[in-house]
Parts: sequence; C-alpha cells; structure tokens
Amino acid sequence: MKLSEELTWRGFVNQTTYSDSTVLDEQPITFYWGVDPSATSMTIGHLAIAMMIRHFIAAGHKAVLLVGGATGLIGDPDGKAEERSLKTHEEIQKNKQAIVKQYEQIFSGQSFQLVDNYDWFKDIGYLEFLRDVGKHVPMRQMLGRDFVQARLREDGAGISYAEFSYALIQGYDFYYLNKNYGVTLQLCGSDQWGNSLAGVELVRRISGNEAQVWSAPLIINKTTGKKFGKTEAGAVWLDSELTSPTQFYQFWLNVDDAGVEEYLKIYTELDKAELEAIIEQHQADPKQRYAQQRLAHEVTQIVHGADIRDGAEDVTNFITGKIDIQEATETQLALLREELASAVIPANASVVDALSESGLASSKTEARRLVSGGSVYVNGTSIQTEEFNQENFRNNRLLLRKGKTLKNTALIELASNK
Repeated sequence: MKLSEELTWRGFVNQTTYSDSTVLDEQPITFYWGVDPSATSMTIGHLAIAMMIRHFIAAGHKAVLLVGGATGLIGDPDGKAEERSLKTHEEIQKNKQAIVKQYEQIFSGQSFQLVDNYDWFKDIGYLEFLRDVGKHVPMRQMLGRDFVQARLREDGAGISYAEFSYALIQGYDFYYLNKNYGVTLQLCGSDQWGNSLAGVELVRRISGNEAQVWSAPLIINKTTGKKFGKTEAGAVWLDSELTSPTQFYQFWLNVDDAGVEEYLKIYTELDKAELEAIIEQHQADPKQRYAQQRLAHEVTQIVHGADIRDGAEDVTNFITGKIDIQEATETQLALLREELASAVIPANASVVDALSESGLASSKTEARRLVSGGSVYVNGTSIQTEEFNQENFRNNRLLLRKGKTLKNTALIELASNK
C-alpha cells in the first residue's frame, strides 16, 4: 500500500497544505516533528503522531525529531485559558532527557536525526531576531489566532508577550530546519495546525522556499465523546514511572468496542489483512475481547519493549484469573509486588486486617463496610465474611480486590511463606 493510501486508511488525514497527497508516494521528503519538554513524558496523544511518523520513515522519508529545549522554556499557549507557569532550566533539561529516551524507544530500529531548538536559539540576539525574523511576521497574522482572541476578550485571562511570541519562535524552527537540514514538511497533531502554518509562512517570506504541513486528527473516544486517553486518573503517559506498564497494558485492554478498530489502525502497524481478520474474530465473540488483547499486546511492546510487555501481560493474567496465583514464580511475584498494593499477614489475620494493611481500605471501619457491602473479592470471587477460608490461600498467597476495578487489587501473602 502506498503511503498516501496507508495514511488515509489508518485515519491519519486531517488538514494539509498539499494539494495532492500522492506527492508523498514519490521522491523522499525530509520532515520534522517536535515535542516540547513540558513534562517528563509524552502521552498516548503524542504516540498517535509518532505512529504516523513511523509510516513516513518506513516509506523512505527522512525524519528530523526535535525536542523543544527553547520553546519549552516559554510553553505553547494554544488551547490554554491562562498563562502557563514557566519551567526552570533544570526542569527542562531533565524533561528533555526523558523525551529523547522515549524517542529512542518508540523509533527503535528506524532512522532519524535528533535536534534541540535550544542549540540555535541560545546565541540569537534579541535585536538580531527582531530584524531577521520578526520583521517578516505581520501582526494581523498573529492577532488573528483563535487562542489570542480568546485571551484578549474582556473575560479572557490576557496573554504575555512571551506566550504571544511562541508561534514566532516555533515558526523559526521550521525556517532553520529548512535552511540547514532541508526540511520541507512538518508533521503535527491538529492542535498544532496554526503554529505550523506560521512556520510555512515564515519560510516563504524569508527564503521564498515552499514548505508544507500534514496534520493528524484529534482522536476521540467514540463512547464518551471526549479526547481519547483522558482517564479519571489523568493522562496515559509513556513513562513507566507515571503510568506503570501494567496500567498502560490494561488501559488498552479496556478500550471500548466502538473504537477498538480505529485504535488498532492508529496505534499498531498490523497490515490491513491481519487487522481485518482480528476484527472478524473479535466480532464473532466480543466478550473475549480479542481485538483489545492484540491492541494491548502490540502497543505495550512498542512503548516498553517485549520483555516488559510480557510482564504486564503476566500481572494482568493473574489478577483476571487466567492464571492461578499459586502458579506465580518468584520473578512474577516480585513483579506483582511492584505493580500492586501488597501486604504480608500472619496466618490468623482477617480479611479486614488484609484490606487495611494493603491500603485497599483506609481503616478497619472502612474495610468492614466494604466486606458487608459485597465489594470485596478474593481470587476473583465475591465474599461477605470477615474471616479468610484457608482454601483461599493458594501456595500461601491470594489476590484481594476492592470493587470491580482491576487496579484496586492487592497481593496478600502469609508471613509463614517468608
């Protein structure tokens, strides 16, 4: 399948300055994508664009991946109702290192060039920038941006000169990369369309060169109508310290049937024939969640690697009862202790004690209320007694859960097992 066809089939087409997308099927193009280090991790929103980039690289196009050491010091105001809090240089440096590490994982095995816009901004003088760049940017263009208009309204929060200038700074990135790296295309999410167009215009005004933008659409959860990847706990991060591999795996395992085919197209590289076979098998028995299992398997491997993916699958299989907890090896138990709440209790301890010791309940009073309300499960089976049955322990261990949510599961071990 040609790249233009692949992008259309997978749903990576939103807005573009190209009049004919088949140009992507012809000569190799040098393109760039940038991420500001506003946090120590990217999210699955970034991952969607990264997956699109993987297809561009596979089609023979050259990738320049930018980490925004300069733009990160200001912060993109687009979509923000109020002024961002500035990050320190130390925070930006730490975040840059984390983003670079994620670039290396996501694009492992693929060719790309890494750049940091701080490298070309750190020595630019203020007057030099105003004369050589600012002179080419009409105020009408900048004032016309929707977020600027919203901030300047009577009920708006206002906007600082720094944030107002963000689009100009990002636009210069495109000009610099065009001049020094031969970049002619910027890839971005739909939320960056305005900033990207500013770069196209700046390239044209200063050098007369042609530059293009290709944006991917915002992914919407079809069930909730909200931005995909937003959960009660917040964003789904690619950093295992912010979203554990098991939590990450289970996020994909729990996506809705209405959107799973779309997510498979966007977040995996399964070809059309295999993907359609997966959906056919899934639809034959949706309760088995076959499509979600393949989705979780593929995405977790891309983000965390095969070994960590396997561990996340093991933990999930134990807490869902696919594998009996008594069969857990010492390595798997160590992973369970790391991923789940856990407690070591004496043989005569009660369910109430275990709930309290593991942190599933904040007090013994709450623990008793959970038990009497039928909200406690031992090895997946609901119980309404405050005392354990010794048969509950499998090889001196069991899984205790509060409610139906898998994340509220604890590993309980008998002290005699130590």
